[in-house]
Amino acid sequence: MSQEFTECTNPATGEILGRSPLNTMEDVRLAVLNARAAQAKWAGFSVTTRARAIRRVRGYLVEHVDELAETVSRDNGKVRFDALATEILPAALAAGYYARQARRLLRPKRLWPGHLLFANKSSQIHRVPWGVVAVISPWNYPFGIPFSEVVMALLAGNGVVLKVASQTQMVGRALERVFTAAGLPPGLFAYVNLPGRAAGDALLEAGVDKLFFTGSVAVGKELMGKAAKTLTPLCLELGGNDPMLVCPDADLERAAGGAVWGGFSNAGQSCAAVERIYVHADVYRPFLDKLAEKVRQLRIGPDSDYRVDVGAMTTANQMETVRRHIDDALQRGATLFAQADPQGDGRGCFLPVVVLTDVDHSMAVMKEETFGPVVAVMKVDDMETAVRLANDSDLGLTASVWSRNRRRAMALARRLQAGVVTINDHLMSHGLPETPWGGFKLSGIGRTHGRIGFDEMTQPQCIVGDLLGGLSRNLWWHPYSPELYEGIRGLLIGLYGRGIGTRLAGLRATLRIAGRILRR
Repeated sequence: MSQEFTECTNPATGEILGRSPLNTMEDVRLAVLNARAAQAKWAGFSVTTRARAIRRVRGYLVEHVDELAETVSRDNGKVRFDALATEILPAALAAGYYARQARRLLRPKRLWPGHLLFANKSSQIHRVPWGVVAVISPWNYPFGIPFSEVVMALLAGNGVVLKVASQTQMVGRALERVFTAAGLPPGLFAYVNLPGRAAGDALLEAGVDKLFFTGSVAVGKELMGKAAKTLTPLCLELGGNDPMLVCPDADLERAAGGAVWGGFSNAGQSCAAVERIYVHADVYRPFLDKLAEKVRQLRIGPDSDYRVDVGAMTTANQMETVRRHIDDALQRGATLFAQADPQGDGRGCFLPVVVLTDVDHSMAVMKEETFGPVVAVMKVDDMETAVRLANDSDLGLTASVWSRNRRRAMALARRLQAGVVTINDHLMSHGLPETPWGGFKLSGIGRTHGRIGFDEMTQPQCIVGDLLGGLSRNLWWHPYSPELYEGIRGLLIGLYGRGIGTRLAGLRATLRIAGRILRR
């Protein structure tokens, strides 16, 4: 263990929260070795035994809910309600769901023969754990994002090495306590603290079998290049610039409320936050009026009494990105349509909540991930234009469609280039443990959550048995001969040739070689 530390501060107050010891490369190597040794035994445990451990984790969450919500709030800057509702509660739901479903998700699956010709072959798909998986998680949802991935990995029979963001080490240490409460075999789960720039190299060099990363596109590309050297598989979730489509028949009250929550909860620091809103011209002005009214009612500042709606930004660097995007938009002709300002003494990493109008796709807010309390609203003449503009992005994590006509909304949703599309809601699907999470284009590779995400924690192994294993040989085995060639050719013609006569002639050639399966 290094003698160096990461110092954690509350972004809302500047208060020093604590220090988290840094690990060395040797620490990481030993963590992976120990996890691999423990995993060999863990994989042999029944799914019921593994699920029992995860239920103990859920029990710990319930017993320490206020403490955990407080830790997330102080370390990340979000208000305690966001910490509870979008991190701790979904974590408990996920623990229960995956513990309950693990047996079904891991059950071998029988494959039916693809043709009567091979009806004697009995095939099954088994799900085999990778071994040791690494999870690198971000600072915006420091508890909820890594929690589900660790739970799924453990239930699938893996060992886990977890590294959370340097900015939220107090949450990381809380997660360490959470999984210690599971009573896992020593070494199976390991928590390491590494600088972000060194984490990927350290874990890949230590020989992890798969890496799960949530973060920026740039870092995801770097990790993919490094992992290619050892062909280490990756699952990447790399962010979004997510569109919201408001149809002329939308419930504007709900849509405006959804835009405010989807755009500004967690101070807009959500990879799936509402960032771009395309509103049909028929309802553009009434939607804007409702949106502005709700925005101006938002309470921004330190959370002292649970009566705050939007908390602090987590990092000063992200605040600068947000300011740059707003300045760029205003310089290119955008209008600051509505705003809510932080309250308090001016300390802390707080930004106003902003609604921009008169925007276009030359502006950074419409092309890049802003990751802050800003939404940009654009009027469109028809929903065809809305779909085209929504898809005019190299990111495609989530999107939403708002309409009273479910069939029409579904048709629009199917045309959006996004990994998750919600109808009359936004952002919350990450809290549904049964739904896969991940995106199209530069938003990532692979999925977490749900059956598809659970499958990411294992490798498929196909085992093929033979119901006629007592026969001397297969028809196509050595030695080869002209008669064997004609017999196999006849089989092809007999199955797929044109005309009954041609097919019967082919099958006669096959019958002439059929006896070889009995000859020794």
